Amino acid sequence: MKLHHGAVETPVFMPVGTNANVKLLTPRDLEEAGAEIILSNTFHLMLKPGVEIIKLHRGLHNFMGWKRPILTDSGGFQVFSLPKIRIDDEGVVFRSPIDGSKIFLNPEISMEVQIALGSDICMVFDHCPVPDADYEEVKEATERTYRWALRSKKAFKTENQALFGIVQGGIYPDLRRESALQITSIGFDGYAIGGLSIGEERSLTLEMTEVTVEFLPEDKPRYFMGGGSPELILELVNRGVDMFDSVFPTRIARHGTALTWNGKLNLKASYNKRSLEPVDERCGCYTCKNFTRSYIHHLFDRGEVLGQILLTIHNINFMISLMKEVRRSIEDGTFNELKSRVVEVYSSGGVNV
Repeated sequence: MKLHHGAVETPVFMPVGTNANVKLLTPRDLEEAGAEIILSNTFHLMLKPGVEIIKLHRGLHNFMGWKRPILTDSGGFQVFSLPKIRIDDEGVVFRSPIDGSKIFLNPEISMEVQIALGSDICMVFDHCPVPDADYEEVKEATERTYRWALRSKKAFKTENQALFGIVQGGIYPDLRRESALQITSIGFDGYAIGGLSIGEERSLTLEMTEVTVEFLPEDKPRYFMGGGSPELILELVNRGVDMFDSVFPTRIARHGTALTWNGKLNLKASYNKRSLEPVDERCGCYTCKNFTRSYIHHLFDRGEVLGQILLTIHNINFMISLMKEVRRSIEDGTFNELKSRVVEVYSSGGVNV
């Protein structure tokens, strides 16, 4: 993808920087890891610090000191995840997670905010239904997503920014197909698969992805919103998906778990107390080049935040390296072998030493 702030190779993993920062990492850490694009959140930035503060800095890139591409979510996921007072075709009235005040968001406001942020990729405002919604509720949300996509496209008057459409439809194949056909008929720079990996069975996630991808253009990027575990990403790449984001790698790092080429590793476990090995001997990140498992175990044992920082650095480096390996394996025809190895070590559910 050729974007305003640089080119992005796919398949790609995007670290999540909801509040204009990836937790515990500096932009330099992300650059050294090789991150090509990160994600931030329209809704949360609209609340704090507010659009005017970001305008004062001439955009989100200057505000957070990040020179490479940024994708901003539209606030549609918050339709699913935050308390709401009202939702109808006009928009959504939220209860602010900061002070409980009423916050109104609709397609036009979302586009206005994202244009002001200056992100490289903006997302349409969509209605993501809850996982246990029945057919009629999901159908209503799917139809509303189409109407909001039309309004988002109409309000998106800008240069140097791309706009992606979002497909909804829950776990219902006919609604997925209908949504994909509706959204692609509008015409966007890329297409996201929304409303999955939010609590449904993994088999359903993959099945609904297959149903959706079948109706998405092959010459436009396909973005699975919220996919972050290595085994899920490999399964989704195998089904034609190009882009991924998730807080998974950074969240588990803060709780003492590392992602490695041999599976997940619990640095809090007592067997690491005397280990002089790096977190992952195949990794060349700052953490693995300079510190032992024993030291990181000690940091977590003493509640030192440095342990969380070092594992976050490692996990982001691992995810970026994984995607580089995925791209290489696609080019040289060994992707299936790579997928089998990664799925095997990460699907066991255990922690490998």
